[in-house]
Amino acid sequence: MNALHEPDELLTIGEMSRRTGVAQSALRYYEDLDLITSVRTTGNQRRYARHMLRRVSLISVAKRLGMPLSDVHDAFGDVPMDSTPSHADWQRASRRWKLQLEERRRSIERLENELTGCIGCGCLSLKACALLNPDDALASTGAGPRRLEGIHDNGDSAGDEL
Repeated sequence: MNALHEPDELLTIGEMSRRTGVAQSALRYYEDLDLITSVRTTGNQRRYARHMLRRVSLISVAKRLGMPLSDVHDAFGDVPMDSTPSHADWQRASRRWKLQLEERRRSIERLENELTGCIGCGCLSLKACALLNPDDALASTGAGPRRLEGIHDNGDSAGDEL
């Protein structure tokens, strides 16, 4: 294989899989989610632009970090798929991704702080639950962990009213 490649060179799904270490089925799934794109040959075979290698590699990194693919989709929002992205395109995506990671870190820190008292009613302490959620008042707000489900616009925890 040549050391120099044409930027408009197209890769088969097998070549993409070998180069990125991502299974062909995952590549098809990423395409279904509009994370990557391909063109089709007259025989309906997928061909990927060489610049898709970077996108797939970044998706792999995100998955290893436990990032939801929806967050990756948002971060790549305006990075073009139909042409080679510019440095500025990747810088914008990087800034969006950094903001998402910072919010995720804050959410994990909130969860860590809440773990000492209560896991969002499903409580770890029946004594604390009687104080924080008397008569199971949070049940009326919906199923699942209510106190840990994000922050209201004013910055208060969802369960601070109790």
